Amino acid sequence: MTSEATEDMWLFGYGSLIWKPPPHFDLRVPGYVEGYVRRFWQASEDHRGTPEAPGRVVTLIDRSHWNTLTDQHSDAPLQTWGAAYRIPGPHVAEVREYLDIREINGYSIQYTPFHVAKEFAASHNLPAPIDCLVYVGLPDNPQFMGPQDLETLAEHIVKSRGPSGENKDYLYGLDQALMELGEGSEDEHVHDLARRCREIESRSSKDAGKAADSSVIGSELKRVGSTAEQEEIEK
Repeated sequence: MTSEATEDMWLFGYGSLIWKPPPHFDLRVPGYVEGYVRRFWQASEDHRGTPEAPGRVVTLIDRSHWNTLTDQHSDAPLQTWGAAYRIPGPHVAEVREYLDIREINGYSIQYTPFHVAKEFAASHNLPAPIDCLVYVGLPDNPQFMGPQDLETLAEHIVKSRGPSGENKDYLYGLDQALMELGEGSEDEHVHDLARRCREIESRSSKDAGKAADSSVIGSELKRVGSTAEQEEIEK
């Protein structure tokens, strides 16, 4: 795409792009694509983790390939919801450069038909479907992790962080954004991972509270005022 490009570009976001949109868009459209499964199977060394301790972010897996894998979440919706953004022609080159940097860690460019949500399509004159550019972490890229144990994955997300922030905040933000897109837009894989992460955080908070209480009790037992009191405590 050159700086002289004048045609508008449509971009499909299925991860952080849903709630952290690209610059210069003039229209955001809720809807879905078909033929893919969204999973937290892409390592992130640049945003939600580091090269030494990669976090986890979502990618799209071709459904025909996903069907050959063993996934603890054995069901997946036929529709993968997200948001499409229209980028006006004069800004296409700049936005593409921005996205190539933002999505550089293992993602490849593909194009896919995007279906506009019915309640939105009724009030806008848009092509059906829209041909959208999408960044996908293909299974042969070095950051693709493949199927993972769900509890282990949740624990990894809770402890991971990178230059863009906490890995868990990426998960929670995606879960919330999907629920707000429209009827049927929730993703059980994302929602279940968010639930597991919150439970892990809750357990960690309770354990930290118990440890703090024990520390207070221990310090109080050491504050004795006399030899007689100390002897009494030791007995």
